[in-house]
Amino acid sequence: MHTLPPFQRVVTGHDASGLAVVAMAGPTPNNFPLKAVPGTLFYEVWNSAASPATLDNGDDPTAKPLQLSPGPLGSVIRVVDIPPDSVQNQVSAEDAAAVFAEIGEAHAGTGKADSKHKLMHRTETLDYGIVTEGEVWLVLDGEEVHLKRGDIVVQRGTNHAWSNRTEAMARMVFILLDGRYAAELQEVLG
Repeated sequence: MHTLPPFQRVVTGHDASGLAVVAMAGPTPNNFPLKAVPGTLFYEVWNSAASPATLDNGDDPTAKPLQLSPGPLGSVIRVVDIPPDSVQNQVSAEDAAAVFAEIGEAHAGTGKADSKHKLMHRTETLDYGIVTEGEVWLVLDGEEVHLKRGDIVVQRGTNHAWSNRTEAMARMVFILLDGRYAAELQEVLG
């Protein structure tokens, strides 16, 4: 398994006279390798805590423990390196549950012994996922979709997993927005 190329994060801001400036630039300072799934790495790029988002010269909001979903009315952008299933499938059902506890959302994990993928999960979020390196399969309850570099998934609070069926690392960029299930879905999802 080769490592994927580094990338830089550039954050803009304003100087005292209101001119646009680079406030921060370089690698993401807050990165979280998952102990339960070696090779999985979350790069926290930015997040917001409200909508509309506050536009200011504030401190880096990623300087906190990893949290899978944004807070109420919040957003998250992150990059995730996804190892091959040959690594992911080493994870036991118990360890799969530990993965979601490790990323601050124990209740998100939906994987069971007979699940299509051990890392099935659901969050009450609207997620935009963009494949930037490698190949992944979007695994849903009843079907799967093969995705390649440049493909984009709009994930609307569904039960899903990301399966890497190659022996190369894959990378996705995710933008997560806080969401609420429509009344008719709240009834069937419990």
